[in-house]
Amino acid sequence: MPPAAAALAQRLQGLNMFLVGMMGSGKTSVGRPLASALGYRFVDADQLLEQAAGCSIASIFASEGEEAFRSLETQVLDAISPWQRTVVATGGGVVLRPVNWGYLRQGVVVWLDAPEAVLLRRLRQDPTARPLLAMPDPRQRLRELLEQRRPLYAQADLHVPQEEEPAEAVAAKLLEALPTILRPLPGTTASETPGDAVLGGAATGNPASGGAAIGNPALGSAASGGGAVEIVDREGRRLDSIN
Repeated sequence: MPPAAAALAQRLQGLNMFLVGMMGSGKTSVGRPLASALGYRFVDADQLLEQAAGCSIASIFASEGEEAFRSLETQVLDAISPWQRTVVATGGGVVLRPVNWGYLRQGVVVWLDAPEAVLLRRLRQDPTARPLLAMPDPRQRLRELLEQRRPLYAQADLHVPQEEEPAEAVAAKLLEALPTILRPLPGTTASETPGDAVLGGAATGNPASGGAAIGNPALGSAASGGGAVEIVDREGRRLDSIN
């Protein structure tokens, strides 16, 4: 691990990083090199959801509808949030449910932002089924989703804009910006760590940030980052465990 990244990992003190943003914003492709640089593990929340449900997201949308999918998405987020030292690529709509923010705020929330044209090009090249774009005019639908979600994404602790950079370059940009929202480690002073600020509320300009500040001690013994996670559906039926 590069010394700078190692220092950042130390200052994070095990807190997870949740990547949010529209489909096509590169949460998975950026999350992998980001996790590698920090010595974190990486998980894709959508993949965990499909593993737990035993079917694809497109199948869930088709058979049970979006609300059923959102319920499962919240359950997966609930299962992930106690972990430590994990970079999580979330689904594009995870910000829609207020309850999800309670889980996201247990870590650091980073918005990966990309222009509409970049998103559309990437989505057209991606063979993954996108139920919310399965309509005659996907460009218009994408624009509508962006208008709905951008104010929610903007509540993230860190905003990382991008254009056409490779995923590794975006991850490097994120790592470079991360110290601006980190509080100094105990034993240091603000003057020794220029530009640092306590994460939360007015300090970051994010009125919705209600969780723990970066630099807090570990969030509890359950947040050990190991073991299997059990998820149940809306009726309380046990789904497959996630390892």
